[in-house]
Amino acid sequence: MPKRTFRIREGEPLLDIVSYGRGGPRETGGRLTSAQLEQVQRTVRRTPEAVVKVLPRASNDFKAVGKHMDYIGRKGELELETDDGECLSGRIGKDLLDDWDVDLDDVRRQATLAAKKGRKPPKLVHKLMFSMPPGTPPDKVLGAVRNFAREEFWGQHRYAFVLHTDEAHPHVHLVLKAVNEQGVRLNIKKVTLRHWRSEFARNLRMLGVEANATERAVRGESRKAKRDGIYRASMRGDSTYARTQAEAVAAELLKGNVHVEPSKRTLVETRRQIESGWRTLAENLAKDGYQGLARDVQLFVERMPPPQTEKELIAARLLERTRVRSREHEVFR
Repeated sequence: MPKRTFRIREGEPLLDIVSYGRGGPRETGGRLTSAQLEQVQRTVRRTPEAVVKVLPRASNDFKAVGKHMDYIGRKGELELETDDGECLSGRIGKDLLDDWDVDLDDVRRQATLAAKKGRKPPKLVHKLMFSMPPGTPPDKVLGAVRNFAREEFWGQHRYAFVLHTDEAHPHVHLVLKAVNEQGVRLNIKKVTLRHWRSEFARNLRMLGVEANATERAVRGESRKAKRDGIYRASMRGDSTYARTQAEAVAAELLKGNVHVEPSKRTLVETRRQIESGWRTLAENLAKDGYQGLARDVQLFVERMPPPQTEKELIAARLLERTRVRSREHEVFR
């Protein structure tokens, strides 16, 4: 079966701040497009960021995928909306996969070949999650995903989605058949996710919701995105991964020596390039007559927190908690 990576529409603007630090568009006589200017404005003004995640586990087993569909439908309590506009309720996971005509014989054949080569079996579906920060109207998030999916997948890949509002941040789960109607498998790359985030944010804005899609490093954020399971467990306060990390850092703090991670050098160099890019961009904006936006960019760079590794962030939080407890002890002593 042929494979391909999702194609990005030609001519679609993508703001790459780091490229400005290495010379920028002026070397080719170019100016920022209106779309790029708007993205700069959204970024420096800290517009809420749209989030698109791929949930990695249990996507290559028919039974597990059916269970996932029943899970996101809350075992029949919520309706799943399909690509053909139907709203289905009940334990419909297996029936929906049957309707999608998932070729199990072909999947089993590929799984056998993959096992012989030491690889994982091919995915039956891609499990996606679209979310926005607390306070975003849930119906707008649902509407944006509906429009996004119609534009990106309709007539090509079968899909179903459902809105969840049981957590502070409204989010939509979307299950996408991995092989399209022409038998071509979709492979999700970083550029694919970048494109999807951009389009999800654009659809939100079309519905009146302020939304942006900019890389973490460009925004001056050091922390990497956590896997969904770790993130959710952390929010509940019962993540064994987070607890183990905190205990290890606490032990180093007690010894009076937090070891610097090897990734620190890369983090600092990336930040240096990002800041250089933003400053060059501010100069170009000022020359082009956008003095107000240039000042916003300069202030944005000045307010970026220092680059920190995950270990350093954990250490800072632990030390702050210690200081707070010490002050409270002084007050009540």
